[in-house]
Parts: sequence; structure tokens; C-alpha cells
Amino acid sequence: MPLRNTSARASLYRRRLAPTLSALAIGVALSGCASQEPSTTATYSNADLNEQLVMATAWMQSAAEYRALSYQAFNVARLRLDQALEARSSGDRTLAVIVDCDEAVIDNTPFQAWLIGRDEQYSSASWNAWVEDAQARAMPGAGEFLNYAHARGVEVFYVTNRRESGLDATMENLRALDFPWVDEAHMMLRTESSDKQARRDRVMADHDVALLIGDHLADFDSRYDADDVATRNAQVIQDRAQFGERYIVLPNPTYGGWEAALYEGDFSLSPRQKDQRRRAALRTWSGPEHETP
Repeated sequence: MPLRNTSARASLYRRRLAPTLSALAIGVALSGCASQEPSTTATYSNADLNEQLVMATAWMQSAAEYRALSYQAFNVARLRLDQALEARSSGDRTLAVIVDCDEAVIDNTPFQAWLIGRDEQYSSASWNAWVEDAQARAMPGAGEFLNYAHARGVEVFYVTNRRESGLDATMENLRALDFPWVDEAHMMLRTESSDKQARRDRVMADHDVALLIGDHLADFDSRYDADDVATRNAQVIQDRAQFGERYIVLPNPTYGGWEAALYEGDFSLSPRQKDQRRRAALRTWSGPEHETP
């Protein structure tokens, strides 16, 4: 009897323990799976998205190729300006060039680098603080070209979407770089609209504009403000004869109209949605023939 009672108690104990052991085994298995695959419900933050700035920002700040492209742009600009000057006739209006500021003649990549590792996105507050610091450096070749234009009697107009509130700091920054024509008559900052056409038209009303220089295609024509990739690319094909002639483009892989087009102009998308839009735009190789799914 005692033995039978002990056996019964053990059997009962095993039956009660079995659900607990099964649950524990399932939990261990699930945790193993979780360690191998990222959770689809995990939060994807701005800090995660900002990691994608690392390569583009490192390239702009350190690559000799980036400097070469900038020098190339301003070398071409000088050649085209010389051609425009040679074609002048008495009685012609004053010759001018229109330039954007950010990533066209001045380098703001330290601001982009500051975003990396932070769980925040571009904001007017942080950008305005950077503008007020007046620490942007000259793009390679920009100062030489702008001062060459000045020496030849060509006016320079800075048509930028920096806001009017940043005028004094922007002028301080450009003067520190020894840029010419830095005065209120030649500084054309954003007031209400980001569309630059009205400001360009004001310059063109009194001047013959030889060149437009920028990193964003809307620095040349407002048609490029379209919020879709196909329209912008079709417009480039239509205007292809202008590039290197009247339009001088500086490279900027960190931000711009190209990014807005990926989001169809909707910057309110979550960081994960922005990441998905960026990845969806990639054309991907199918892989080697021996690769298995």
C-alpha cells in the first residue's frame, strides 16, 4: 500500500507539472526564434532611419571624388560664364548668375552628421540653430568661382530657401567665407513660398542670367517640384541640353527633392514607412544562378 500510494502521488505530480514544462518549452523555442528574426512589431525610430545618412554624409565629407565633382561643376561654370561674357554687346543688361546656398556653394553636412545617432528628424528649430551658428564651409571651388564672377562685373544673387529670419546669420557666414555680393539686395531668402520662381523672375527682370547653380533641380525650374519620381526624371530628359550649359548641378545624396519624390511629398510618414519607400525604390539584382531562395 505505501508503495502504491507513493506511485500515485508521483503520477499526479507529473500530470500537474506537464503543462508547466510544455509552456516553458514553447517559450524557449519562441525566444530562440525571436533571437534569429527581428520582431515585426519592434519600434523603428528616427535614430534607425538616420543611420542611412552615414554613407552619404561620410562620402560628402571625406571623398576626394566629391571634391572633384564640386571643382568640376565650378570649372564648367567658369567656362560657360566666359562664353557669356564673350558674347556680350554694348547695351546689354548686366550679367548675373543665380546660386542656391545650401549644398550648392556652402556645405551643411555637419548638420546631417549631427542627426546620426539621434532619435529625431530635421526640424526648423534644430536647423535654425545650425544657421545661427554660421559655421557652414564653402563648397570646393565655390569661392573662387563667385569671386571670379565679381571680378568680371557679373552680379551674384543668392536665391535660397533659408528663411528671412536667418538673413543676418547667413550673411555673416557668407562674408566669413569671403563671398562677394553679400548684401540685402543680393540675398533672396524664403518669405512665404518655397517656390523660387518669383525670386528668379525678379532677377531676370533687370539682368541677363547666364547660369543657375544648385543641388536641387527646383533651383533651376519649378516644374521639378513634382512629388513623384517619374515626372522629375522625364523633366530631366526634356531639359538634358541645359545641364552643363545653363544649369550647373552639385551632388547632394543626403536630402532634397529626390527624397520628397520617394514619399510623394508626404514627410509625415513614419520612419519605418520612409525606410520602406526608400527600399521599394531600389532596383535589385536577382543574384547568382546558384542562389537559393
